[in-house]
Amino acid sequence: MNVISQIPNIKFANSNNFFLLAGPCVVEGEEITRGIAESIVAMTNKLQIPFIFKASYRKANRSRLDSFTGIGDEKALRILSAIKADLGVPIVSDIHSAEEAKIAAQYVDVLQIPAFLCRQTDILLASGETGKVVNIKKGQFLSPEAMQFAAQKVGETGNQKVMLTERGTTFGYQDLLVDFRGFPIMKKFGFPVIMDVTHALQQPNQSSGVTGGRPDLIETLARAAIAVGADGIFIETHPEPAKALSDGANMLQLDLLEGLLTRLVKLRSAVNEISAL
Repeated sequence: MNVISQIPNIKFANSNNFFLLAGPCVVEGEEITRGIAESIVAMTNKLQIPFIFKASYRKANRSRLDSFTGIGDEKALRILSAIKADLGVPIVSDIHSAEEAKIAAQYVDVLQIPAFLCRQTDILLASGETGKVVNIKKGQFLSPEAMQFAAQKVGETGNQKVMLTERGTTFGYQDLLVDFRGFPIMKKFGFPVIMDVTHALQQPNQSSGVTGGRPDLIETLARAAIAVGADGIFIETHPEPAKALSDGANMLQLDLLEGLLTRLVKLRSAVNEISAL
């Protein structure tokens, strides 16, 4: 099954290109969220990249109690639904409980399971039962091999529309590493495998209570992922990351995205040629 082609309104689904999940960390407001979506749609149409717009309607996992979590679930979901309708672009957003799956499924096309929740059976089953595509992020504490069991839980509902996302493995208390051996391992399960470039560059557990990051290495990880056969790339982006209300330390500045995507498209073409030899 071509899982990507099962996503409503996605363009270029049958191309040989990688697909892209990109957008801001969280819905900060209608104007800025819509502006980011419009910019990425223009880029991906130009480069013929299948695109799913990403924005969380709420951030449930924050280090500090005073961290920004969202503008309200219903308000944020309505903004995402309007962007979906107006721009003709599919939407992916995180859910945080089994109860949220049915609610979010009324607005978005792909339900995303956060890494810390990737083993929660009730969330996985509830997501599968919606019939939506389910993107499961690999926990920072899990081996690539263990992700087959998370996918199987969704599959038990009769829903095989699963994607798996690598987002780094805990290395000490304040860093993450990406083991690229995990890509061929997870691809053997028969689902698309995505590289979450920006979250893999987080530096969690800072003494300030605000997660750090290494955005200077975004292109390095993205290129490596394409080279080893990643099917999709996940990037959080913002016009002014320093002013972003969530995860600004590891986001890509929006005006740098098109250049990066252009280079990744060329790299993907070369990888396709090599694979055909």
